[in-house]
Amino acid sequence: MEIIHGSETEFDHLVTDGMVLVDFYATWCGPCKMLGPVLEELASDRDEVKIVKMDIDRNPEIAKSYGIMSVPTMLLFKDGTLIDKKVGFMPKELIDNWIQESK
Repeated sequence: MEIIHGSETEFDHLVTDGMVLVDFYATWCGPCKMLGPVLEELASDRDEVKIVKMDIDRNPEIAKSYGIMSVPTMLLFKDGTLIDKKVGFMPKELIDNWIQESK
């Protein structure tokens, strides 16, 4: 599945259906740059999970509303409900396990 670059205006719509992993990131963040290819690989491996990237500098209000204090921060939604949160870089295997355990 293709990674979606979201915006504040469409955020609620993007997380309403199924499993959605939202990556709050910044273009200047080193660990965020390391996480990018991991999420690309994950997106190509898992069709059942939508991945949405949210740039905190372009979308400050949604980042603030979810209490994003550092990046990268990943939020996992299931049918519009926030079910878990992880902060910092994680390798693909850990993200994969996190998603699997949250189903």
